[in-house]
Amino acid sequence: MEITNVSEYEAIAKEKLPKMIYDYYASGAEDQWTLRENRFAFSKILFRPRILIDVSKIDMTTTVLGFKISMPIMIAPTAMQKMAHPEGEYATARAASAAGTIMTLSSWATSSVEEVASTGPGIRFFQLYVYKDRNVVAQLVRRAERAGFKAIALTVDTPRLGRREADIKNRFTLPPFLTLKNFEGLDLGKMDESNDSGLASYVAGQIDRSLSWKDVKWLQTITSLPILVKGVITAEDTRLAVQSGAAGIIVSNHGARQLDYVPATIMALEEVVKAAQGRIPVFLDGGVRRGTDVFKALALGASGIFIGRPVVFSLAAEGEAGVRKVLQMLRDEFELTMALSGCRSLKEITRDHIVTEWDQPRPFPTPRL
Repeated sequence: MEITNVSEYEAIAKEKLPKMIYDYYASGAEDQWTLRENRFAFSKILFRPRILIDVSKIDMTTTVLGFKISMPIMIAPTAMQKMAHPEGEYATARAASAAGTIMTLSSWATSSVEEVASTGPGIRFFQLYVYKDRNVVAQLVRRAERAGFKAIALTVDTPRLGRREADIKNRFTLPPFLTLKNFEGLDLGKMDESNDSGLASYVAGQIDRSLSWKDVKWLQTITSLPILVKGVITAEDTRLAVQSGAAGIIVSNHGARQLDYVPATIMALEEVVKAAQGRIPVFLDGGVRRGTDVFKALALGASGIFIGRPVVFSLAAEGEAGVRKVLQMLRDEFELTMALSGCRSLKEITRDHIVTEWDQPRPFPTPRL
């Protein structure tokens, strides 16, 4: 079967992966309302395309924190990628580099920062969880710097792990042949089996619940790397992020895996963009499956987007080739959306190119299939 869109990889991954692993990647928290809404909310935004514009040349290039990339589509941090494919993060790093875009490596990767750096050149960010032992954090940040990583994406929405009921049912734990490679030498690389979710128990034991805004400033004392604050969905926290010296914000609800019934990220985006007032760039992750989604996010003020699940599902299906194809499909769809909307460069994508349901006096009708 020829794969023609990003979403088709999920069904293939579901067939190929053990249930525990597929459920870990695919599931959200509690009722999974936000998980569904992350996708559905994009359907509440319609286009206002402009016509009779010369779109024979389309430029999708952009800069993120000063680094030039081929398109505003980047790879979000997703944990434990070797559960999806033996090449894991190596394959993802190579695919991102080939596409000329940024890969963000998870703290909980099954390949270390040094191993990912060894795959060759590429612009890479490092996602950080703050452990109770701050020496572990400082050591990890220094290793990421030495390995050539260009920014820290600090995850701020996980003082405790959300209630992911699929993981509880499956007694989720990292398969015994894998470790959290960045923590291997620190006796923190293994996850004990538990009578509920092994990951939830691991987080409860290791992650610092006292994390606060002062720690964003503390991080700046131990690294010169720019810090992106990942997990912001309100104007109030946007203003605090700016005050604390963040280099940028990632509007994220952790793939709907933390607090259920928070808004879809695309719904929260404009509030954050308005509060940032152009002082720092705002990015988005969550629910992006089409090039049209990328355009909608940029029209609402995002400087770029990150994709997570499409990477692990395509990795499970076809390894590095799958991740390359996902990036290429999204790029092609985004380019086509730009052309059909009358936009030749990213700066031409404006709020006037879309209309949202929340702008309208009554909701858009839902099409009947």
